[in-house]
Amino acid sequence: MKLNVFNSIFIFASVCILFPGMAQATDITGENLSLFWGIPFMGILLSIALFPLIAPSFWHHHFGKIIAGWTLIFLCAFMLHFSYEQTIYLIAHTLISEYIPFILLLLALYTISGGILIKGNLSGSARLNTYLLAGATLLSSFMGTTGAAMLFIRPLLRANRHRKHNVHVVIFFIFLVANIGGGLTPLGDPPLFLGFLHGVDFFWTVRHMLLPVVISIIVLLAVFYFIDRYYYKHEVITSFNPPTNSKFEIVGKINFVLLLAVIGCILLSGFWKPETIVTIMHIDISLSSLVRDSLLLAITVISMMITSPILRRENDFNWLPILEVAKLFAGIFITIVPVIVILRSGYNGQLAGLVAFTTNSQGEPINTMYFWISGLLSSFLDNAPTYLIFFNLADGNAINLMNNHSLTLLAISMGSVFMGAVTYIGNAPNFMICSIAVRQGVNMPSFFGYMKWSALVLLPLFILLTLIFF
Repeated sequence: MKLNVFNSIFIFASVCILFPGMAQATDITGENLSLFWGIPFMGILLSIALFPLIAPSFWHHHFGKIIAGWTLIFLCAFMLHFSYEQTIYLIAHTLISEYIPFILLLLALYTISGGILIKGNLSGSARLNTYLLAGATLLSSFMGTTGAAMLFIRPLLRANRHRKHNVHVVIFFIFLVANIGGGLTPLGDPPLFLGFLHGVDFFWTVRHMLLPVVISIIVLLAVFYFIDRYYYKHEVITSFNPPTNSKFEIVGKINFVLLLAVIGCILLSGFWKPETIVTIMHIDISLSSLVRDSLLLAITVISMMITSPILRRENDFNWLPILEVAKLFAGIFITIVPVIVILRSGYNGQLAGLVAFTTNSQGEPINTMYFWISGLLSSFLDNAPTYLIFFNLADGNAINLMNNHSLTLLAISMGSVFMGAVTYIGNAPNFMICSIAVRQGVNMPSFFGYMKWSALVLLPLFILLTLIFF
């Protein structure tokens, strides 16, 4: 069997996990870390941005090796500077505490949604597309951005397959369904769920995020409708007869039960706080987390067993998008560690100047800066740990933040959730949607091409939200 570099990393990590005595727990503080440690992470970002432009075929066939190469550069440098034991611990901690729970949730939602087929001979008119976007966006806060995105992206692509101009449909789908639509409840997006786990009341999020989410949805749907109507009226007439609208039919409804089970698993890990702790390689894992992840894996297997393979073929389901996300975010989760550690060190780290922008001379939080800085960092870093960094920077006490600094908490929540839409890597569903669209023939823009859309559409919206709320 051919063994590539990416597989080698995971075999290496697996050996570490099987031999816990090899690792020693250690704390790495950000006070003395140089910004140079962020070079491998920036290398991954630049690779994602530039390779599809300058060498698209090479990137398509070898992007896993490129990501693995940057990851190995970081790990080798880390091992030389620190120690073998600390490197092993870093890999184990990242995989066990962060990456595995992250990818298992995505895997479960991807597999379940791939077993639900929405049928109907739909024609992607401006009105129908707007209705589909609105419905999927509203569901995002209750079934998660990944679940709603994976459920609706395929029928939306089928409805617009006959159209020449359909790129903007996918881009607005990412804006709305994969990001902003998840801002209403802690079930919708990982940053809000982390806030819930750290004591933010479930209904505080619902009450305070309702107005900004509604305003954003209305503005984006209106902009989308007029753009889509313009393109639809100027479509080139071809010999292909576009489909006509017909009645919806949903096949694979049993997977909705599994979807509810996934939501139940997430809520379980939030409300159930057992004292039992399992230690793996000096890493403490709560029993609720182990139960949650085990159930998610079991639900994934059940979905595969009870769903007809024919249905999945009709739904254009395959494992490539989730595999691409798994490879990409494995590298990101490992190489991002020093950047997150430096940010966590606050005023004592190399990014103290950036942190200083969040407070005024009296030590009071500047909510506008909390919104923009947490948001812009969430566009390129993982938005969940970014939320936690600014949550702790603001106060770290959920009761105090909800009661005395509610606007600051709102700013962090809005920035982390909304600005995940700015880049392909701002939120995991963004990249998955792009991958699915490309494999179904949509000529999706490059990394920078997508950012042009987000700058033109989202930047004015974020300025409007700043003026209204902060």
